[in-house]
Amino acid sequence: MVQLCGLLTCQEEPVPLKSISVTLSICEFVAGVSVTLNYENEEKVPLEVFFVFPMDEDSAVYSFEAMVDGKKIQAELQEKMKAHSNYENAISQGQQAFLLEEDKCSRDVFCCNVGNLPPGSKAALTLKYVQELPLEADGALRYVLPAILNPRYQLSGGPEDSCLKMKAPVVPLEDLPYTISLVATISSQHSIERIQSNCILSPTEYLDDKKTSARVSLADGHKFDRDVELLIYYSDVHTPSVALEMGKPMQKPDIPEAEPVTCGEFVFLMDRSGSMQGPMSKQDKSQSRIDAAKETLTLLLKSLPIGCYFNVYGFGSSYEAFFPNSVQYTQQTMEEALRRVKLMRADLGGTEILIPLQFIYRGPSIPGHPLQLFVFTDGEVTDTFSVIREVRSNRERHRCFSFGIGEGASTSLIKGIARVSRGTSEFIIGKERMQAKALRALKRSLQPVVEDVSLSCDLPQGLSAKMLSPEQTVIFRGQRLIVYAQLTGTMPSAEATGEVCLKYTLQGKSFENKVTFSLQPKHDDNFTIHRLAAKSFLQTKDMGFRETSAGDKKEVLEVSIESGVISSHTAYIAINKDLNKPVQGPLARRDIPTPFLLSTTAMTPWKRACRLDRSHALGHRQKKKGLSLKETSPELERAHSSNKRTNLETHHPVFGENYLVQLISLQKADGSWDLCEGLAIVLGVKLRDIRDAFTIKNADLTSWATALAVLWLHANGQDLKCEWELLERKAVAWIHNHAGSVRHLLVKNAIAFLKSPVDPSVFAL
Repeated sequence: MVQLCGLLTCQEEPVPLKSISVTLSICEFVAGVSVTLNYENEEKVPLEVFFVFPMDEDSAVYSFEAMVDGKKIQAELQEKMKAHSNYENAISQGQQAFLLEEDKCSRDVFCCNVGNLPPGSKAALTLKYVQELPLEADGALRYVLPAILNPRYQLSGGPEDSCLKMKAPVVPLEDLPYTISLVATISSQHSIERIQSNCILSPTEYLDDKKTSARVSLADGHKFDRDVELLIYYSDVHTPSVALEMGKPMQKPDIPEAEPVTCGEFVFLMDRSGSMQGPMSKQDKSQSRIDAAKETLTLLLKSLPIGCYFNVYGFGSSYEAFFPNSVQYTQQTMEEALRRVKLMRADLGGTEILIPLQFIYRGPSIPGHPLQLFVFTDGEVTDTFSVIREVRSNRERHRCFSFGIGEGASTSLIKGIARVSRGTSEFIIGKERMQAKALRALKRSLQPVVEDVSLSCDLPQGLSAKMLSPEQTVIFRGQRLIVYAQLTGTMPSAEATGEVCLKYTLQGKSFENKVTFSLQPKHDDNFTIHRLAAKSFLQTKDMGFRETSAGDKKEVLEVSIESGVISSHTAYIAINKDLNKPVQGPLARRDIPTPFLLSTTAMTPWKRACRLDRSHALGHRQKKKGLSLKETSPELERAHSSNKRTNLETHHPVFGENYLVQLISLQKADGSWDLCEGLAIVLGVKLRDIRDAFTIKNADLTSWATALAVLWLHANGQDLKCEWELLERKAVAWIHNHAGSVRHLLVKNAIAFLKSPVDPSVFAL
């Protein structure tokens, strides 16, 4: 019995196949094929459907995509069990999903599951593949587009989930509801003598005088009742030939894109010493360091991924934690943390970071959630080497991202703890926004790092290379990695070259880049590279005067003295040997003062760690300008609602009237927004009008509100996109997980309602 392929429901009822369109490109002996099957769900309920079809075993499928109601969905190749799991999860959440796989029993049968096809939806499934064409005995190249799937004999004990056990309906030829169109273009170095088929073809159209290029198509009205076979005859088909094609352009060595990490334990260690009450800079005293840090911490807490763990510590002479141990990130824990952030003050005395660090490292690890430590401090720490050594001793279990706040922060501390823990460091001075730099670090913490970085040299005989940089190095995408090596041996000829090979791993995959370079060195009286190399070596070995081990100390001294680069174990001294007469008189000590940024409240020198007067601080906050993440009062919200402006003010907004701040404060931990008066204020639309405009079935008001919020961000907050990008990512993911098959309609209606110029592709549609 002949069995036709097609799209079937789980109840084995046919979904009408309207048409099949095939584009065939044959170049020499290779065929490239694109097959599009157009279906429509004419039932009144959503469907989960599967598509069973045969294919030549030699076919190499490399692309599969679906176009559903104008929305293009590109498939990604994954491990099979993972793909099945992802498909089932998507379907259970009401998402639309597609699963294409080779049958478990046969390599020439494929099955595609299409999940949640809504009533009235049109699905265009496009499959692309390439294959070598066999040469027939008479010299013809043969291409076959399979149409028939014959019944297969099933062995006892065979897989029960084979798609070969699915029975497709059979109808008379005249009842087939679909047509097929096929256009084939053939090109060759040799002339094309003729093209034959078992089906009726249009007359062959030659595209050049030498008949090396031709086009044919199936005659109109062809029924897909048989395999379509094409036989192509070339002249001199047995003559050797070479086919050449342009590859992808060469690119600079770079870290490939990787899937962001959605798990982790995020610990924020916030400096609450008295000096944090000082202004951010001499130029702008309108905001204190602690206020800038609190606003940044609020934004970070809002941007954390669902499923992670987190905690917040404040430190000074003592330290405090928000929670006894890190807690899972939920709406409840986020709200509790934000409540406590509002109460934070620079009231913990001095800057003693070592003890809270040790306490954090002694805490229990959370399986599957690597520790990511964020340190915010103005850097007024005395013994930086002890702190760096502590961080370094725990480098295998965490990464540290450090931030130096305000002018005068210790670069040794900030850079040192980041370097030894494979993190990154940032400094915020002047009018720079701490939020942007902190969010950039958070994005990096969500990336898997490039690991196992190694550099090897291929040099002419007589030359050798000694690596001076640390052997174990990691790097984030967008960062620069510098590796120093010392070449020793005989100078080669002027034409000689060497080659370096950089190898690394990313998410379990190995990569390498090779670079060829000239072996003729440039002359530099300053020996710049040598000294940079020495500094790199010293940063690795020199852990401070008291902390460096005896073995490392010997090497530190040797390199420091030979290179002229100072270390904690060396010092420069100058003696004027031309002075004939010694200096007379007793010596008196005078300490040269260093600058200190005074806060806006007068303080005696010994009480500079105290907090500002409450009434003064309140007035200070009400007058300050710029983006603020403090909660607005109901009175300010009412005043805000009467303001008819809809554009984000990023230069001089009045506190309480910054729409972006209001919008961020309303977002929930899972990335969604509830429909409320606060959101209506931001959108500049009456809450009643927003509710009335929502007419989508199978969706809820939260999805509607979230779509509107995302559109507002893109339309009004582009200048600060780096700060809300992670918030938006969570929102889009939430819409995909909860809006299901109606998300396309949801977005379309939201754009129309707001008259937004935003492209719907921002929703990854």
